[in-house]
Amino acid sequence: MSGEPAVRELRLVVTADDYDEALRFYRDVLGLPERAAFSSPDGRVTILEAGRATLELTDPHHADFIDEVEVGRRVAGHIRVAFQVDDSAATTAKLAAAGADVVAEPTRTPWNSLNSRLEAPGALQLTLFEELGG
Repeated sequence: MSGEPAVRELRLVVTADDYDEALRFYRDVLGLPERAAFSSPDGRVTILEAGRATLELTDPHHADFIDEVEVGRRVAGHIRVAFQVDDSAATTAKLAAAGADVVAEPTRTPWNSLNSRLEAPGALQLTLFEELGG
């Protein structure tokens, strides 16, 4: 096997009942750049750039711990999307003003980041995290 990774891109596919609202929220408010968009009589799809992608796997015990730190109780389902942002407080406020429900305001974590939790369009639970350095 060569040193090249077998996977070139991670793409999270979200089926949103209110496509226009989800597109406005993620593209226009959160600021994910549009890479491509397609429409046909069979429907619409937009691909948004989300920076570098990683897949974070956790066991249920650690997922409980993350929720306890960020929210104070277990709230996430088996999938949660995390976005690294420059200012978690400002971005949380901006997304809340655009219709996201704030589950937990930004909280300093034991891993030295400032994390908030939101319920967002497309039935996604989001963590916004700001790395604090050090």
